[in-house]
Amino acid sequence: MVAISTQHGMEMFSHKTMGSIFMISFCCFVFVAVALEMHPAEVNALLAVKDGLIDPLKRLRNWNIGDPCTSQWTGVLCSNTSEADGYLHVLELQLLNMNLSGTLVPELGELSYLTILDFMWNNVTGSIPKEIGKISPLKLLLLNGNQLSGSLPDELGFLSNLNILQVDENQLSGPLPKSFANLSSMSHLHLNNNSISGQIPYELSQISTLLHLLLDNNNLTGHLPPELSALPELRILQLDNNDFGGSEIPATYGNLSKLAKLSLRNCSLKGTIPDLSNIRNLYYLDLRRNELTGPVPSGLSKIMTTVKLSYNNLNGTITESFSNRPLLQKLSLRNNSLSGSIPSDIWHDKSFSPKGKARLELDLRNNRFTNILGELNPPANVSLRLDGNPICNNASVTNVGQFCGSVEEGDEKSGMSGNSTCPIQSCPTDNFFEYVPGSPKPCFCASPLTVDYRLRSPSFSFFPPYIDQFEVYITECLKLDLYQFYIDSYAWEESRLRMHLKLFPSWNNANLHIFNNTEVQRIRRIFASWKFAADDFFGPYELLNFTLEGPYAQMGVEIRKSNISKGVWAAIILGAIACAIAASAVTTLVLVRRHARHLRKFSRRHKSSKASMKIEGIKAFTFKVMAMATDNFNSSSQVGQGGYGKVYRGILADKTVVAIKRAEEGSLQGQKEFLTEIKLLSRLHHRNLVSLIGYCDEEEEQFMPNGTLRDWLADKATENLKFVMRLNIALGSSKGILYLHLEAQPPRFHRDIKAKNILLDSKLTAKVADFGLSRLALDVYSLGIVFRAVDSMRPISHEKTLSARAGMMFSIVSDRMGSYPAECVERFVGLAMMCCQDVTEKRPSMAEVVRELENILKMMPEEEDSMYAESSSSTTYPGRESSSSRSRSKALFYDFGSSGTSVLGSDLTSGTIPSISPR
Repeated sequence: MVAISTQHGMEMFSHKTMGSIFMISFCCFVFVAVALEMHPAEVNALLAVKDGLIDPLKRLRNWNIGDPCTSQWTGVLCSNTSEADGYLHVLELQLLNMNLSGTLVPELGELSYLTILDFMWNNVTGSIPKEIGKISPLKLLLLNGNQLSGSLPDELGFLSNLNILQVDENQLSGPLPKSFANLSSMSHLHLNNNSISGQIPYELSQISTLLHLLLDNNNLTGHLPPELSALPELRILQLDNNDFGGSEIPATYGNLSKLAKLSLRNCSLKGTIPDLSNIRNLYYLDLRRNELTGPVPSGLSKIMTTVKLSYNNLNGTITESFSNRPLLQKLSLRNNSLSGSIPSDIWHDKSFSPKGKARLELDLRNNRFTNILGELNPPANVSLRLDGNPICNNASVTNVGQFCGSVEEGDEKSGMSGNSTCPIQSCPTDNFFEYVPGSPKPCFCASPLTVDYRLRSPSFSFFPPYIDQFEVYITECLKLDLYQFYIDSYAWEESRLRMHLKLFPSWNNANLHIFNNTEVQRIRRIFASWKFAADDFFGPYELLNFTLEGPYAQMGVEIRKSNISKGVWAAIILGAIACAIAASAVTTLVLVRRHARHLRKFSRRHKSSKASMKIEGIKAFTFKVMAMATDNFNSSSQVGQGGYGKVYRGILADKTVVAIKRAEEGSLQGQKEFLTEIKLLSRLHHRNLVSLIGYCDEEEEQFMPNGTLRDWLADKATENLKFVMRLNIALGSSKGILYLHLEAQPPRFHRDIKAKNILLDSKLTAKVADFGLSRLALDVYSLGIVFRAVDSMRPISHEKTLSARAGMMFSIVSDRMGSYPAECVERFVGLAMMCCQDVTEKRPSMAEVVRELENILKMMPEEEDSMYAESSSSTTYPGRESSSSRSRSKALFYDFGSSGTSVLGSDLTSGTIPSISPR
């Protein structure tokens, strides 16, 4: 009896104690909620914002957990003190590049304390809510890079504190609101790349603080308002690709004394170029493709870098005023009516310092020049084009022939290499570590932050002379050392310069060679809040993406700490201690009961599973499902061998045919490639790329119905590929690669294109696979597989390269292709040869490759096309040997439906090949 009573008493005590702890905990949480709570109206507004959006990657999944401030909702930054009403308020809403679609809701206007509203680079549709005009503290309104339509609301003119308005790269239409004249704090008005129409309101001249006015690539008409010359601080005026109906450039624009760049390309302008000699800071003048007459302007700024006046009706001669221009990089006068002699002083007195990086391009084609004043012997860094002028027929001019022939042109681009003096694979294979170029500590490894960045309107045409200056500019703004900043690649997109940047932690960082969370948020805030110092030469910039991956993947937007009194903090801490005690007690009980089961389960789990992950929007399969689909990875199911594992054919329970790429055990490099391939494929969608439907990352442990292109080209293949089949496969592969280069966000460089990585579905539709080695890049990559698809030989055979075998065209063509039109094969092989040029700049772009393949396909007889259709519907995979080595249970599931299924991404077909439009 005693024992029973004692036990009962202990149970009663336990229940009471737990009840007390629960009440303390409850009171604690209630108290904290009262002390740190967002205004209810703003909470409701945020919930309405979420309801209006489509969030396929579930980036806003925590927008229904607790209070937006205390629970740190993604992208929500709160005030650091409660206002007079006793509540916290939303100061910033930053949702950059989160793959959001849907619409913007009127409830945004309820966020009445907001200073930054950022929805850049999403897929939001609908109109801009006029209610945003009620947010009087708003300083940055960043909506560029979406699919917004309709007119700009007049109510935005009420935002007297607005400093930056970016709504470019949308589908906005209608006129520019005259109410924008009330934007008394506006510095950057970026409305380019829309369909805005009508006259530019002269009322914009009242914005005395305006620095940059970008209205290019719209449907503006009427005339250029002369009143804009009254803008005292204007640095950049960019109105390209509008139609001003034959109006003239106002003479008053010569009074814009602080102007650094004037760009009025392709605007249907007539008349003469006004006197710009009073603009002493003018770097860049672009008046191409108009109907301007009169002479080339003289007396331009001594610091000019770029003068583009081609495709006009200018006459007269080139004066010597273009000599003694030490920064001049480009003078383009092509297709005018200029005559007389060309003064050689333009290049003779030019200094090509520093470090030989300077370059001068003189494009004088298709004019009436007859002679040279001085010697025609420009330095190697000068590119001179004279073809289309009478001087090319003047035999008395020495060396003229070498400047009159056709010269291949190409945009400047760069992919900078890393530190090649360090030992291979000395950096850790996880956490995206790599060598830090220029580190004071040799071969220092660290994990970088990656940033996609674009100069919107730089005042130069050639970047290398200013890279050092740019690096100093960026690192000073970010408060980093020079070696911590690295330009991984850059490329011009019309008049904009896009870059992929890497930021490295300090070599003496005590944080294991990574930035800590505070530093990540500090750097991100400088980029996202436009905290860089104003610079007329580099012009405005735009943040395209701030990538958080590897060790930074879980670092979200930081909440600002609240300024609460010490007494309040003491009460909160005491309550938190009580909460911790209660939580510890409950946790201990649970752990004791489940310890054995968890320990047993853990012992079966492979120790190298630290690469496990959660991929939003992608299904996670169990190992059991994977094994059942492949008959326990039976060797008869193996259809290929990837860069870090084997590929098996599998059939899921719902009869879906999939390919399963299984990582090899112990492959550290494969583990990194496994992560890379999943993350990349989860956001790439194109008919000629394999589609990821899921993955398995469990315990210790890619397919096409018709295998790989390499199998079909092998001598032991049991089926033959007709020429038209090979042509279609090459075209499909090229379209997939073109998608990676131009439409994937961000663009990608495959780096491992070969026949083994071109998979074929049941209809022989090509699918580009194996993205484990892919990296961010902006450079075009040649498709060497094209030649191999024709002759069924290795690209390098018997120590002879492809280019060395050009004279053996038809002797090397496979005899298994059947009959084929000789002209088509000749063009096909010729294209392959161009792709395999040793010099990168001489290779065609992927867009050119696709276009040529489509043209060749059009030349094929109709019966060849029908034969392809018949063959592809009944062809089966040629057999191959298999092996059965043990693998880890890390696998990718690919969906390989027929080519007639719906396409989630772009379908780059004839007539729709994208070009890099001016953004």
